[in-house]
Amino acid sequence: MPLLLHIDSATDRCSVCVSKGSEILAFQEAEKAFQHGSQLTLFIQSCMQSAGHTLAELDGVAISKGPGSYTALRIGTATAKGICFALNKPLIAVSTLQSLASEAANQHPGATYYLPMIDARRMEVYTAVYNTENTELGVPSAMIIDEASFGTFVDEGAEMVLCGNGAEKCKEVLPSGKFVYLDILCDARWLVPLSLNAYQAKKFEDLAYFSPLYIKPPNITTPKKKL
Repeated sequence: MPLLLHIDSATDRCSVCVSKGSEILAFQEAEKAFQHGSQLTLFIQSCMQSAGHTLAELDGVAISKGPGSYTALRIGTATAKGICFALNKPLIAVSTLQSLASEAANQHPGATYYLPMIDARRMEVYTAVYNTENTELGVPSAMIIDEASFGTFVDEGAEMVLCGNGAEKCKEVLPSGKFVYLDILCDARWLVPLSLNAYQAKKFEDLAYFSPLYIKPPNITTPKKKL
């Protein structure tokens, strides 16, 4: 069974885990928001020690590829690439949304659709629709949520499960009683089944050209000039 390191840095709280096959050997996550730059490498070191293995023993590194925070994704990707380059390990990229949908299906099986959501400020979220087989129906996109969102699914009486850090604010505008909300946030452990499948299928990324799925450019503001 492959020994894999998993890094999730897509949102405000980063996390790391080490797995052997489908078994999770070690896990650590940030207690405070946006500690990626100062904590991520420490979490990796701590998890490898807890798992009883060294980085050289890894069979690969899996990264949550987004969508999500532009800066946070860059930090996670740079860290994963650095390990892979230095130790000649393969890089596995897992969709952040698909990992959330997969865990939602584990916790609430049998729903018609799973709608993982990553907060993209105000009433906008990054989202995609997944069926019971964790197949993506359409391309992940940035969506502004209003009362008419997912109206076609509502009309057909589908059971829709929402999760991720963008789901909570949807309660304010989406029709009550039409959606199931799960308290599932981004987590390195949710990458394990998908990265294991990718490893076994040898679906590896090109280290030189891989880039996270940002969807939107960074939100950069220009300071006001002093008069």
